Amino acid sequence: MILIAGDITDFGPDEYAKKLLNMFKTPIMAIPGNCDPKTMLKVLDNSKAINLHNTSEHIGNITFIGLGGSNPTPFDTPFELQEDEIESNLEKLITEAENDPDNSTIVLLTHAPPFGTVDEIPIGHVGSTAIEKFLGRVDLIVCGHIHEARGIMKVGKTVVVNPGMVSEGNGAIITIADAGNGNVQMNAELIKA
Repeated sequence: MILIAGDITDFGPDEYAKKLLNMFKTPIMAIPGNCDPKTMLKVLDNSKAINLHNTSEHIGNITFIGLGGSNPTPFDTPFELQEDEIESNLEKLITEAENDPDNSTIVLLTHAPPFGTVDEIPIGHVGSTAIEKFLGRVDLIVCGHIHEARGIMKVGKTVVVNPGMVSEGNGAIITIADAGNGNVQMNAELIKA
């Protein structure tokens, strides 16, 4: 499975996203980033990718939850959400996943990273304080947004992965395996093409 954590285009046009999404034969789950126009939601809906924005998808005993856009930036980019909106949307989706008896692993695909993780730029941490509240409630967060903060960090039980910009050849390979007795084994590795 390919997870795309947003900024599919750099302020458009939509045709670039359509071309990218049609390149892959592997199943794709994607969300828009703050630099994607809001029309990206329709592009994702009309592509072979699963538009994971503000919804969830179950594959086996894994629940994938997604939320595109970012917390507010000083740049007034096309797809930004207020922190309270991020929190209320994620609270609903994560609570549903936690209450699902068939679920053993929760993967959160967001564009913005949780505050205090892989979100540091020269002026400090700029991630989402709302997403930070869900550390420990999800097993894995795959994010982007902060291009300078490529990395992997573990906070409690949550692994946070910012694979970096694919346009610079960056990515990550993440393996999730059932270790038995309801335990999950996870391995994440940054790669460079």
